[in-house]
Amino acid sequence: MAYKSNSFFILSVVFFLCLSWSTNTGEARQPFACDPQNPLTKSLKFCSASLPIQKRVDDLIGRLTLEEKIKLLVDNATAVPRLGIQSYEWWSEALHGVSNVGPGTNFGGDFPGATSFPQVITTAASFNESLWEQIGQVVSDEARAMYNGGAAGLTYWSPNVNVLRDPRWGRCQETPGEDPFLSAKYAARYVMGLQGNAEGDRLKVAACCKHYTAYDLDNWNGIDRYHFNARVCTKFLVNGKPTYADLDLLKNIILGEWHLNGYIVSDCDSVDVLYKYQNYTRTPQEAAALSIKAGLDLDCGVFLSDHTEEAVKAGLVSENDLNNALVNTISVQMRLGMFDGEPSAHPFGNLGPKDVCTKDHQQLALEAARQGIVLLKNRRKTLPLSGRQKTVAVIGPNSNVTDTMIGNYAGVPCGYITPLQGIQKYSQTIHQPGCTNVACNDDQQFELAEAAARQADATVLVMGLDLSIEAESRDRTGLLLPGDQQELVYRVSRASKGPTILVLMSGGPIDVSFAKKDKHIDAILWVGYPGQAGGAAIADVLFGTTNPGNTNIYIFIYMHVYVYVYILYIIMLVIFYLISCMPCDNLGGKLPMTWYPESYLAKVPMTNMQMRANPKRGYPGRTYRFYKGPVVFPFGYGLSFTTFDTKLVQAPSQLSLPISATLTDSTTLSTTYALSLTHTNCNSLSLPLHIDVKNNGTVDGTHTLLVFSTPPAGTWSANKHLVGFQKVHVAVGSVQRVMVGVDVCKHLSVVDKSGVRTIPLGEHQIHIGGDGVGDLKHSISLHAGSTNILSLRNVSKTATPSSFHFYFLTSN
Repeated sequence: MAYKSNSFFILSVVFFLCLSWSTNTGEARQPFACDPQNPLTKSLKFCSASLPIQKRVDDLIGRLTLEEKIKLLVDNATAVPRLGIQSYEWWSEALHGVSNVGPGTNFGGDFPGATSFPQVITTAASFNESLWEQIGQVVSDEARAMYNGGAAGLTYWSPNVNVLRDPRWGRCQETPGEDPFLSAKYAARYVMGLQGNAEGDRLKVAACCKHYTAYDLDNWNGIDRYHFNARVCTKFLVNGKPTYADLDLLKNIILGEWHLNGYIVSDCDSVDVLYKYQNYTRTPQEAAALSIKAGLDLDCGVFLSDHTEEAVKAGLVSENDLNNALVNTISVQMRLGMFDGEPSAHPFGNLGPKDVCTKDHQQLALEAARQGIVLLKNRRKTLPLSGRQKTVAVIGPNSNVTDTMIGNYAGVPCGYITPLQGIQKYSQTIHQPGCTNVACNDDQQFELAEAAARQADATVLVMGLDLSIEAESRDRTGLLLPGDQQELVYRVSRASKGPTILVLMSGGPIDVSFAKKDKHIDAILWVGYPGQAGGAAIADVLFGTTNPGNTNIYIFIYMHVYVYVYILYIIMLVIFYLISCMPCDNLGGKLPMTWYPESYLAKVPMTNMQMRANPKRGYPGRTYRFYKGPVVFPFGYGLSFTTFDTKLVQAPSQLSLPISATLTDSTTLSTTYALSLTHTNCNSLSLPLHIDVKNNGTVDGTHTLLVFSTPPAGTWSANKHLVGFQKVHVAVGSVQRVMVGVDVCKHLSVVDKSGVRTIPLGEHQIHIGGDGVGDLKHSISLHAGSTNILSLRNVSKTATPSSFHFYFLTSN
């Protein structure tokens, strides 16, 4: 997938490895460089913040010796004392909160923890762009605060924007899901939140999108990411070349076509892997030279610091090549203000311990978890639970977990609320784990779990996976619940006196076909890895309220108060109880990936990177865009506690694409039935879709509109692909109008077999929803012409649901 870069984006190649750095002393950070108290640096040109960054960078590089330059090519960059520059560790992580995975961050002292948001796959399920940016803003606030306190760096190798192609991949949880459009939107808004909106080209923190390029295999069936020749991948080989040494992928595409305003960093130890394990070069000096000349700016590891000097002396790489790499990394540090002297005197310099784990930050973590929960089944409207369930049996290996909820690449959270603790705020509980852990290798505790279910008014089974099943370097071997978990669910659901709700905690999809069909299982929730407040969010959804007990009414009754005042007090308490316990649908989460049946795995080796289905060979394809076969739950699926009605009010029915003067061969259109993007004016081609969303249910609710496009029949392209989404909150009985804009060149174009992006002519279908059942249809006819003619019609007055090819799907 290609990402168009702009000033917000700092891009990486990929990485992993642990290095060491200084510990947090709790003291304020000293200036990284250009200390105003240092007489040696006061007059140096690169310390003058009033000069353009490019001039400052050139001045600094001109002062560095070859040895000093080489020591700045690695993540653990060495200090340059004679120029007043301290050492710096580039590797920090902030996937869903400030993490302690990278050596650049250290918790303790004034910073015992940081807000831990839901794992990315969970947050992506919210389909809420503003939420993603808000999370980025909070994470960068806390990161800057920790930097100011000497506990963290300012360069964060996040987010992970790989497309989730295989459900077995151990790092599914880190990604925004399987759709490129969704991944791009998530990355853009999260990076904007992280990097801020400071004046000019300045950065709050520097984000780093990873991994370039395709990446969805860690360790499967004896094949690991160090040796796999993916014919498209990162620490792997790409078409026979290591990504981090590929001139075409790095210098020509990232820097040339995308105009990256940032730096490129390798996966940790990748250059070493290139030489030692992939045997791509004869000598380590050749490996160092090849990587630098291809466009690599920074090595996560020590390989470049060990072998670059010899490579320069041997004439394999020039000192000017090193300068080009340093221009990119030092420019980023200057944009961060690291060469502007005292940190407290500059933007964000006032952030400190008081700005980490604040009440507002933790409330946002809770809200993010609520919005990411997906309702997969709700038989007989079991959920939300009513106040009649006085006792709830809470069962399962994930029912009282803490670390499991934050997934991988997490830090030290501000605190935890487990599922058990969350439910205890609403009801009395009977707790039995059922299994010692998610492996669930025996049934010794099953009878205790069954006994608990017999006693309770409702049963909540919290099952699923954890990092022992899916993680970096650990791909899954199957899609079913591990061990005897399915048997535990089966037995408990039949012992349960009241309704049984299955809660699934996981990053990747799980084949729970048995539970979907089982009439003894009344509801299913997928909660991903919901973060530090996950237990509270789960309980809020189970009981249908998002604000339980937030307000307390204290009325003091004195001996001399009249009886009627006391009666009024009782009435007020009753009203308050009714309002606070009124169900509220804060759902709206949709699956960001397809849930396949277990049988899918036998047809699709993880090593086969082909996306499109090949029926002749029995290959079903990958992701909802290309897969042809049965599913457990489709991409975009998600139910609601209420019901919504969608009406297409106004939409284009046809569009004439203006033809560029450079297109003179009229036979091109007639033979290909498509128009190249270079032959039309893309700036004027936008299709506005006006949609009314009405809440016909009994509770207020949040609806997520997903807009898909399908090209004309016969086009060599995907089944359908996401082109837009909107999240809208609708009160009972009210209507909200939503406008979704479709960019013709970006969203209705396809890549043909020659790799050329074109706009197919003819009827395009667009679908709103995700479960394949629609109640509104519409089609847009695209044809070539000399002028742009946009034809609109009032759909609500003249159309019937069956007369369109434009699907408006709901999941109620």
